[in-house]
Amino acid sequence: MNIIIVGCGKVGQKLAEKLSQEKENNITVVDLRRSVITDLINQYDIMGVCGSCSSLDTLLDAGVKEADILIAVTGSDEVNLLTCLIAKKAGGCQTVARVRKPEYAKELHLFKEDLGLALIINPEFTAATEIARVLRFPSAIQIDTFAKGRAEILKFRIPENSMLNNMLIRDIHKKIECDILVCGVERDDMAFIPGGDFVLKSGDNISIVASIKNGTKFFKQIGIKTNRVKDTMIVGGGATAYYLAKQLLATGIKVKIIEQNPERCVELCSLLPKASIINSDGTDNRVLLEEGLEYAESFVSLTNIDEENILLSLFAKSKMKGKLVTKINRIAYDDVISGLDLDTTIYPKNITAEYIVKFVRAKKNSIGSNIETMHMILDGKAEAIEFRVNEASSLTNKTLEELNLKDNTLITCIIRQGKVIMPRGKDVILPQDTVIVVTTNIGFKDITDILL
Repeated sequence: MNIIIVGCGKVGQKLAEKLSQEKENNITVVDLRRSVITDLINQYDIMGVCGSCSSLDTLLDAGVKEADILIAVTGSDEVNLLTCLIAKKAGGCQTVARVRKPEYAKELHLFKEDLGLALIINPEFTAATEIARVLRFPSAIQIDTFAKGRAEILKFRIPENSMLNNMLIRDIHKKIECDILVCGVERDDMAFIPGGDFVLKSGDNISIVASIKNGTKFFKQIGIKTNRVKDTMIVGGGATAYYLAKQLLATGIKVKIIEQNPERCVELCSLLPKASIINSDGTDNRVLLEEGLEYAESFVSLTNIDEENILLSLFAKSKMKGKLVTKINRIAYDDVISGLDLDTTIYPKNITAEYIVKFVRAKKNSIGSNIETMHMILDGKAEAIEFRVNEASSLTNKTLEELNLKDNTLITCIIRQGKVIMPRGKDVILPQDTVIVVTTNIGFKDITDILL
């Protein structure tokens, strides 16, 4: 598949990395900065064109007439939309645009229809949605939803003295009597897709697949709180804070936003009349304490500076027992950041890349199945992919224990006519099922790819 990535910022670089891992992709990046293009060409097996992203000549040089997909992720919404319009007219390829400004939110469906866009992605809105989901289930570090919300992958840390400590995975079902499946374990710097003889330890980050009902039941059975937070304190009043506050207020969660810019505070007061807007420096620990940090049930740091967000969360952790969420923009230091025990960290750039990679995979799969949802799990070391099985194939109507799966691949869930099934060896996959697969292999685009 011929793919053009326009804009080589953090998202563009992440897309180049992910999409170039799949050998059948021919990637061309476009940017005004020759040094950035040179770095990417040296890192990955891709091509590059230096020039204006919205110039027809530049896009022709990049091969827009032969392209299957053009992805516009520059820092300007307007440039992204214009580039997609030119590409659609010049080459007729599928187009994807990143559009971030809240003032465009109501017009997105018009943009998509009139400009012929295949996908519009808003990083701030999607990041806010991820945060809101976690605040509704604060014991989880990460929550990924599948099958239109019927099933979830929930990641959490096994606490000290937990009944899960030293327990074999195969014993969980009979000892806890809850229908869940452990699909991943992170221990130190290692990630595992475990078998039944894997022994869990306190301090492990484990990911489980469950229905909404059984996930809640499991957490209660092992003594972990499941109730949503009642209030949250947000530092930083940007677009993500606005989208997040709007979602939380709609569910009855009280919101307090601390923002330093007085003009932005006036805007937020108008946009979010039910929220408490504080015009002050949220990086001043005295302000946080005066505003009740110690009594807040959750704290979200959403400034535009990663170092500030990290320090704010570390300070909050020392003063409160509530849920912490930290926004991180720079992806390069995620290994260091993961060692700081910041509870939940949100990477908007990763989320954006994840959505676009899922779209690209879905466009090149066979007619046998469709990719419905895809999430990166286990700290980015594995993928959880939801396939819709459209027709009979080499893996349907056979028991799971008969299937010869690739290494580090696990069938974690089957959804059949709205019912969530935690699969065992005697279960079978049928046409029209939805199947969730977890794997460390890269590039699955059809359900049959899981077979050797």
